[in-house]
Amino acid sequence: MKDVDTTKMSADDWDELNFPRPEVQEFDRVVERAISRRGFLGGVLAFGSGAAVMGTSFLKGTTAVAQQMSRFAFEQLAPQTDGTVHVPEGYSWNVLVRWGDPLFSDAEGAFDPQNAVSVEMSDRVFGENTDGMELFNVDGHEVLVVNSEYTNRDINLPHTDGGTPGSLDDVRILQNFQGVSVMEIAEGEAGWSVVVDSPFNRRITHLTDMTFDGPAAGHDLLKTDADPTGMASMGTFNNCGSGRTPWGTYLTCEENFNGYFGATGDMPSDEVVAAGYRRYGIGADGWGYDYHKWDARFDVTMNPNEPHRAGWIVEIDPANPEATPVKHTALGRFKHENAAYALAPDGRVVVYMGDDERGEFMYRWVSRDVYVPGGDTSTLLSEGTLSVAVFEDDMTGRWVALTPEATGMDAASIAVFTRTAGSAVGATTMDRPEWIAVNPTATEAYCCLTNNSRRGVTTDDGSVRSNAGGDPMTVNAVNPREANEFGQIVRWRPEGGDHAADGFSWDLYVMAGNPEVHADGPYAGTANINAGNLFNSPDGMQIDTSGLIWIQTDGDDSNEGEFAGMGNNQMLAGDPATGEIRRFLTGPKGSEVTGLTWSSDRRTMFVGIQHPDAPFPDGEGALPRSAIVAVKRDDNALVG
Repeated sequence: MKDVDTTKMSADDWDELNFPRPEVQEFDRVVERAISRRGFLGGVLAFGSGAAVMGTSFLKGTTAVAQQMSRFAFEQLAPQTDGTVHVPEGYSWNVLVRWGDPLFSDAEGAFDPQNAVSVEMSDRVFGENTDGMELFNVDGHEVLVVNSEYTNRDINLPHTDGGTPGSLDDVRILQNFQGVSVMEIAEGEAGWSVVVDSPFNRRITHLTDMTFDGPAAGHDLLKTDADPTGMASMGTFNNCGSGRTPWGTYLTCEENFNGYFGATGDMPSDEVVAAGYRRYGIGADGWGYDYHKWDARFDVTMNPNEPHRAGWIVEIDPANPEATPVKHTALGRFKHENAAYALAPDGRVVVYMGDDERGEFMYRWVSRDVYVPGGDTSTLLSEGTLSVAVFEDDMTGRWVALTPEATGMDAASIAVFTRTAGSAVGATTMDRPEWIAVNPTATEAYCCLTNNSRRGVTTDDGSVRSNAGGDPMTVNAVNPREANEFGQIVRWRPEGGDHAADGFSWDLYVMAGNPEVHADGPYAGTANINAGNLFNSPDGMQIDTSGLIWIQTDGDDSNEGEFAGMGNNQMLAGDPATGEIRRFLTGPKGSEVTGLTWSSDRRTMFVGIQHPDAPFPDGEGALPRSAIVAVKRDDNALVG
């Protein structure tokens, strides 16, 4: 640990360093190692509604037809490697808001280009590392709700030694820069901007009071010194992707929460707690935030249950600044990426969720009660059934309910230790399931499987890597590549057109790859990948009202070796009817492109730029700042 710069590590690599995943014995593969671009890929990739098994020659023909019949209103953007944002000809972009910009007039001028923001103003400004976002029109007001996933400590605490907190004030700055920003925005002659001092504006941070509902609320595992009732929580953590409900509330998703906790003394000895720590990656040293050294709430020696209060989906009402956010334990506790809703034909609410870690699972929630516009919604995210996905190699799958009978666990334990419940019923290990999107124009859903460099990797004795629960990460049909550094997007269609049905069929909409480096085989990618649209690590995803898929990436931007020709991270548009994929936007060097929503009139697209390298967006000599950019067509026509 002492020789590793943890500030530059991904969450997965940090977990791997501190919690090496066990090795298990190899078992028979469901997919041959020597799959080829002309063989297996033709079987799992299909376009349109038929999802038939088709060969690569058909797919190449389909791609040619797609180019002649494209629905895209832009010419493909070339890859870029510089330090700014690029969009196609006929489009323009401007910065809407960046880390440190004021939400309230008393924070005007709070950001210093060299010294960042003081502790007094840290919860009065827009948060750091923007991620998932949704826009709500509240009585004619455009209200944007945005996650702030984590901090870049060396940038956010420039007065410290490498970003290591040296006081409680330093910790408070980090705690306030994260969470959620709720803010009204408006378009004027100079473009879009934040409505400073709007009554809708507020910050939700690591210190905001919250409440629990669902099966774990009040359970002993949630009881702490701060709340002996187990009914309350404080703060929301590592807010990654997002979601919305049909009744107009925002869902923020807690992802890599484990790194905020540490121990000043002995780790908890209770075996149930200790087993949960191992599965979720909670260790003595934390991830460099050092909260536990200055804020006893994060010291598991003193507060062993505090980590159980993180890892949830949190509901926020953007229209009511006085409303207390709710952590819904019925939706499970894991490293939530986002939450994508659908309505079943009978009106029940369906929420799809991914657990963003190598070899973890995909989940689905189905409410017990039906959604009635204007009716009671209090049970729709607390009473129902949580299930986990099993993908078969014959391109079918099923959702397996996580019940006490199926898992051998009580309902509260299933909620708190959802990963363990998924392992108990044989869920399929996935290549980091991140954003899920439901198509509003067809009964289907998609999930970005970002990458998994551990998939199928064996040691000298023939054992293969597993997830933290010991579930083997062998190659399987939906995750068909060893050492997968490119990623893929899986699509599924529920039986009978009912998102609440337990069965589904699936295919791969795309496997990213590099046919310029690999002439053939699985690492070339599927036939809708070509020299013009290369990308790796699909992460964020939204589907617009016309059915176009917008894909955002968080991968290797070295533009070298396996990733030659890909340039910086980017946003692409995909047409599910034809399979065509076309690059639309590129981010500055070092950044992830993440988070996407539209203005109510759909003439502006808001896109998040996370952790850019300097000098974006303020120019030379300034600290780099995550930001949201507003993208418009020059003719003011609809965007997406």
